Amino acid sequence: MEKHNFGFDYEVYNSSSELNPGDALLLEKARQVSGIAYAPYSRFYVGAAALLENGQIITGTNQENASYPVGICAERVLLGSAATLYPDAAILSIAISYNTAKEKTNHPISPCGMCRQSLLEYETRFKKPVRIIMGGLTGKVHVVESVRLLLPFAFTSEELI
Repeated sequence: MEKHNFGFDYEVYNSSSELNPGDALLLEKARQVSGIAYAPYSRFYVGAAALLENGQIITGTNQENASYPVGICAERVLLGSAATLYPDAAILSIAISYNTAKEKTNHPISPCGMCRQSLLEYETRFKKPVRIIMGGLTGKVHVVESVRLLLPFAFTSEELI
């Protein structure tokens, strides 16, 4: 038997004011669009904003449904929009934020497992890392250089060959 370890480095900022201007703008857009998310059941409003390699910024929000499994996360709404509006443009960075009355929004949240898989597929499709910027409405911000780091032992197209 062998033991292995998986770990990675990521950046932690005390607030969005410490980010470079481009990352701060992207996080601010994610914060803003969280306010228009459709989440009448959970009241957990998530916004995502992406910077594409063509310079465009697009956004997405979570969309709930009374039949919970039918809802879709902000990250996957954003990916669908990016693929439809700009099918040849890779995503360079994506910012994710949230808003809720149930708890303080002063810490980062991370994409769910399904979104991690979808983000990894997008990263693999364009053969370019997608940076992830995660923060609440206030507080610390985490930046991860590639979504691949968030999903070790990922299932990819290589397994289908």
